Amino acid sequence: MRRSNGSGTDRGRWFRTSSPVLIGRGEHLAALREAVARPPAVVLLEGEAGVGKSRLVSELLAGDLGGVLPLVGYCWQVGEPFSYGALLEALRGAGPGLSRQQHLNPVIGALAPLLPEIASELPAPLPSIGDPRAERHRLFRAVRELLAALGPVLLVVEDLHWADDGTRQLLRFLAGAPPADLGMVLTYRREDLHGGSPLGAEFRPAAGGLVAVLEIEPLDVDGVRRLTEAILGAEEVSVEFSARLHERTAGIPFVVEETLRALRDPEGAVHAGSVRAKRLLDAVKVPVLLRDAMADRLATLPAATVRVVEAAAVLGTPVPAALLADVGDVPEDQVRTALVHALDGHVLYEVDESRYGFRHILARQAVYDTISAPQRDALHHRAVDALEHVEPRPLVQLAEHSERAGRKADWLTYGEAAADRAIDSGDAATATALLQRLLAVPVLSADLVDRLAIKLGRIANTGLDQHDPTETLGRLLTDPRLTTSVRGEVRLQRAFLLLRLIGRIREGRAELERAVEELAGRPDLVARATAALAVPSTGTVPPDALRRWQELAKAHRMAAAGELRISLLASEVASVLHQGHLEWLDEVPDHANTLGGQQQLARLRCNVADVCVWLGHLDLGVRFLRDGLRLAAESGAPWVVSIGRTTETRLDWITGRWDGLVERVNRLIEEYRDITANTCELDLVLGWLAAARGDWVVAEEHFGRTGARDPDDAIVPVAISGIAGLASILLERKEAAEAAAEVDRGLTAVRKCDGWQWVGSLAPVAVAAYSAAGRTAEAERLVEEVTEGIVDRDAPIVVAALAHCRGALAEARGEPSEAVEHFREAAARYEVMPAPYFAALAREREATVLAPSERERSVELLTVSAETFAGFGASKDAARCRHALHSLCSVEPARRGRQGYGNDLSPREVEIARMVAAGQTNREIAEKLFLSSRTVEHHVARLFRKLGINSRAELRADRLY
Repeated sequence: MRRSNGSGTDRGRWFRTSSPVLIGRGEHLAALREAVARPPAVVLLEGEAGVGKSRLVSELLAGDLGGVLPLVGYCWQVGEPFSYGALLEALRGAGPGLSRQQHLNPVIGALAPLLPEIASELPAPLPSIGDPRAERHRLFRAVRELLAALGPVLLVVEDLHWADDGTRQLLRFLAGAPPADLGMVLTYRREDLHGGSPLGAEFRPAAGGLVAVLEIEPLDVDGVRRLTEAILGAEEVSVEFSARLHERTAGIPFVVEETLRALRDPEGAVHAGSVRAKRLLDAVKVPVLLRDAMADRLATLPAATVRVVEAAAVLGTPVPAALLADVGDVPEDQVRTALVHALDGHVLYEVDESRYGFRHILARQAVYDTISAPQRDALHHRAVDALEHVEPRPLVQLAEHSERAGRKADWLTYGEAAADRAIDSGDAATATALLQRLLAVPVLSADLVDRLAIKLGRIANTGLDQHDPTETLGRLLTDPRLTTSVRGEVRLQRAFLLLRLIGRIREGRAELERAVEELAGRPDLVARATAALAVPSTGTVPPDALRRWQELAKAHRMAAAGELRISLLASEVASVLHQGHLEWLDEVPDHANTLGGQQQLARLRCNVADVCVWLGHLDLGVRFLRDGLRLAAESGAPWVVSIGRTTETRLDWITGRWDGLVERVNRLIEEYRDITANTCELDLVLGWLAAARGDWVVAEEHFGRTGARDPDDAIVPVAISGIAGLASILLERKEAAEAAAEVDRGLTAVRKCDGWQWVGSLAPVAVAAYSAAGRTAEAERLVEEVTEGIVDRDAPIVVAALAHCRGALAEARGEPSEAVEHFREAAARYEVMPAPYFAALAREREATVLAPSERERSVELLTVSAETFAGFGASKDAARCRHALHSLCSVEPARRGRQGYGNDLSPREVEIARMVAAGQTNREIAEKLFLSSRTVEHHVARLFRKLGINSRAELRADRLY
């Protein structure tokens, strides 16, 4: 884990290289404990190198052995091992047990010369017999009698595969006729036994004795994830990172630990999305210990076997034996024998039927690194020649080997062909990576640069998981080889990519305007550029400029046909709908005749759904979103799917489908991490959810990533809602002036682009902030301005928000009857949408106004609101309602009597447990839930008892779901 030196700067970075807790071996540990508790017993613990045998043994020894004396010895990988070395090492620890013994069998004296550390506790040494076999038998008896005299004993011998013959024979003797209280645990690697049983073919278990074989397998993806979390002390490791780490390490814990050690910034990696995680892990070098271990293993193999293994390392993927022979230049009559040696030595594995490769990627890389540069070149040359005869041609592999062999012409040919195949199959990630590498070749013809650049720009805008080509396209714009006619299209495609990135939207719009000038002879591309410029939500565009682009876009759309027309309509309809003109929905076509047309129709429907949700037409949003996502999935349009799924989360937040929403949104953030135009909206949802729980710090972090700091360079409706969130937090902190200043920033952006249809979340917060800051007149004027701003705009969510604002103003003026009517109107409008959370907020405000005059109705409304908030998980809002009920000297109705929860957590305890797991103190919890600190202390103590834990550190949020 990282540690700070306390001075505010890091002098170094440290983190664990092993897990503080045992991961994925609970069943094995339980079986091991059960076996050794039933002596006499022999447990053979089998597993490949690094799989965690020694860690499992250490966990066993660290536990309560119930008075059993542990004796541990190790076999070492040395040229000439000392006879019985591991057992003698173990027996040196027998001193404490011997001091309690009264009488020892004299035969034990045979051990005195071999164990000088405890010789004083042993009987006198015995005279020589003169017969080596008899003396060996006497020694075996001495060991058994000593172990019997010690009482309950656990004998552990590690790495039995390196044991000398004497040690094996002695262990076989003990296992065949063990003392009654002896338990044995023997660890070994089957791949290093060179055939046979770890105790030899002659081993026969004792009658009535227990013999168990525990095979330790590598971890699965979830096990790798949990191991990484434990090593790095991270709360959550992304699924993508875990899967990639598992792929590279085959789930072998030692390799996982060494890989994490090699990462320069592991804490950044575990939270990365798919692209970043892949890049970081691909950049990790082979750990030194793994590299040395592989080099040692190769040194024991015959020359022909080494050539087969090197060929496998160069080819990189599992292949048939014949291909290994061709690339490794191994004679046909030697291939079978060479492959058998590679398999028996556990260097290569049969990955599937008659195809051979490495256990994991790092093992392959370790071998590849041992090959000299000239030999690597030769192997890559032979790989190209061999793969050219494979059908269908593996174009990506041919491109890779051609590049590494320095065969430039073949690299360009196969690289472009592979990219074309990836484009045809919709594999944007592979195509993008290949095209960028091809464009990096120093000497390319102008025609080839043009062709590759166009392909790169087009495919990059259809996918998600890719090496971001934005900078590559930017460099091409200054490349003299790029022709003028192509430069405009490259700039256009780059601009589309920039519009996906918060903080670069302004740059993207500027590039679009330049592209329009450069594409004068390409009306189809000019049409796409103007359509993008006509979208009002990407950056704050002044109304006059926006209308100019909208008119141009409409003219181009009227002249277009087919896929282009649908594509232009997807932007234009969304643009017009943002102005609240729903009559344009009649322009949405029902079907398209081509695959490209279906993809654009899916984009159109998802765009319409997105705008409908912003306006508050949630029923329409649901319908268009459902159809859009279906079309996008059927036509293979991942970018459109990402838009639709992002809109879906916001729709779920508004309509109150909060169950599991945080987890779903976090998964999407991991998936779309490099597309901040999506993640900003996902962060908005997480911000409002956190605010409803009262987690202000978390909410502020999420709102800060919505583009709220600079709405001119963001997705405007998202940024405005993010500003509303930040202002609401400041109001909770009683910082009214600061909240009003935040509102001012948001309204400046709204006025700049005439975006009054987007103030559904901002307007109520603005009125509250202005009123709290003593700027009541401005609050009144704002309501008038919003009312005028949505004239002729069909935006139900703003109309509902206006009713809420008018209620707040009437309440501030001391006009309760008018305030109640406005709050009722707001609640009714929210319920129709439906937006139940916002309706509950309005009902709560109505109850507050009614409290002095209609106490029973107020209690009824507050009770329903509290139940609604609690049902959502909006603990802060629920607590506020309960506090108001308490102030009214009322008790929340218990309709079926007080419920007993026994050892289960009550809803209030679950609520507090989640806050404790989030790191909040008792005082902070008390403030948010309107409870006393003493009451919170009682709740915490009770939930600790129910969960069987002793500290906050043991409480993880995932235990509560």
